[in-house]
Amino acid sequence: NSNIKCKTLSIVPFVFLLCVTDNGAISVQSALYGGGGRHICSEGRSPQQIANTECSEVNIVKIVKNRCDGKRVCEFNPADVRSFDPCEGIATYLETNYTCIPAIQLVTCEHSYAHLHCEYGQVIFVYGADYGRRDHTTCSYRRPASQIENVYCTNPTRIVAETCNGKNSCTIQARNSVFGDPCVGTFKYLEVAYTCEYV
Repeated sequence: NSNIKCKTLSIVPFVFLLCVTDNGAISVQSALYGGGGRHICSEGRSPQQIANTECSEVNIVKIVKNRCDGKRVCEFNPADVRSFDPCEGIATYLETNYTCIPAIQLVTCEHSYAHLHCEYGQVIFVYGADYGRRDHTTCSYRRPASQIENVYCTNPTRIVAETCNGKNSCTIQARNSVFGDPCVGTFKYLEVAYTCEYV
């Protein structure tokens, strides 16, 4: 799958990556933020705006992988994943190439325990994990509206991988003392995508 989003003069469109199967997880293969081609996002641009095709954000692959790997759906504003504009005054775009890999998806509400497990002879490999809130419905039962209104609260984390990778089973609690608090006052949940691999 490939996704290209052009930057307009005042608005940067949201990037939306999706695995259409329920058990698919995003695995970002490559990403480019910059002005890498004269024909991409060049419509209606002046020659000066498409002159520099060599500018790009160096760490964008790592940033997009950190934000999206292991999720079934990943949506973000490209302005949120770059540290600076590497192509000031140049028409820029974000291109992402990703695949959807089979994975076990696990959602655990805050204060509850996530139980990851594999069959005998297999070990856990975590593709990605995120602690926060991305929608109004997940883990919302009997929660006041004020605790579920912030849906722009994501905190990709390596803690689950560091704790569980290579083990046959693993239990980790979804709580602020383990993952930090990315959005104070919001009731959060832990999302994990993992697979079981033969030893």
